[in-house]
Amino acid sequence: MRSIKLGMLASVMALATGAAHAGEIAVIVKTTSSNFWQNVNRGAEAAIGAQSDHTFTFDGPATESAVADQVNMVENAINRGVSGIVLAPSDPSALAPSVKRAFESGIPVVIIDSALAEEAAGTYQAFLSTDNCAAGEAVAQRMIEEAGTEGKVAVMSYVAGVGSEIGRVGCFSDYLAANSELEIVGPLYSQSQMALALNQTTDILAANPDLVGIFGANEPTAVGMGRALVQAGKAGSVVALGFDGNEDLQQFVRDGVLEATAVQGSFAMGEMGVNTVIDIMNGEEVESFINTGVVLVDQENIDSDEAQNVLY
Repeated sequence: MRSIKLGMLASVMALATGAAHAGEIAVIVKTTSSNFWQNVNRGAEAAIGAQSDHTFTFDGPATESAVADQVNMVENAINRGVSGIVLAPSDPSALAPSVKRAFESGIPVVIIDSALAEEAAGTYQAFLSTDNCAAGEAVAQRMIEEAGTEGKVAVMSYVAGVGSEIGRVGCFSDYLAANSELEIVGPLYSQSQMALALNQTTDILAANPDLVGIFGANEPTAVGMGRALVQAGKAGSVVALGFDGNEDLQQFVRDGVLEATAVQGSFAMGEMGVNTVIDIMNGEEVESFINTGVVLVDQENIDSDEAQNVLY
């Protein structure tokens, strides 16, 4: 089936204006206001710098919840006739029509980080992501190892319904349910806003003084969670696990505020995403799913090469 889809794309591209061998690649992420996505940008820059046929643009809304803005960015890229698109969709359904339109316009699309809705199957050529379910399970396993099998664990999530959130938080929760008696409080959704996560965590800590653990499921959420733990005097007394690896989260690990943080290959998403769309434009076969990996970073391994290659 995948080879048929690629063949359809090649046929459409042959009719499209603009050569498949040169032109702009539009990298459109969930927001430009996060260090995680800026690291994706650096990866894309590295891929572009290694060749001379293509340029790229990097764009994204002010916040991850500004889905309509992201839709407009994809539509604008299609309208100006870009050669390829690398997209991290903020909403699995809202972006599907635009991706379909790109396909019909002969523009290959590579999805990164979060999956599109099932209705979009066949309209993009590859999906590059952390295996978010496996990552969520790894964090849950670490939670049980550190916090035990009984008590309350708060889940501080980000945007409900996003593909990465469904896998990451859903599999975290499912693993705890299947392997412990831990009771989940939440999830609460920060809309990927650090200040909101801080306030939500402050409220959760006050309402549940018997918490044994807490999980912040993406960068701004985990940063807000960590700051709330410090302000409440709970740092080190609650097993806190984060996700992503900016400087704030690295310092929380070093200081013992976080037991560990799960760090995705954000640089790899940008670099591999751009290289994959170039491969498609060159008529090469690509895998339909490419795992960009995750590393659980703690005090013991934070200075290792494995951790330093994913931290940002």
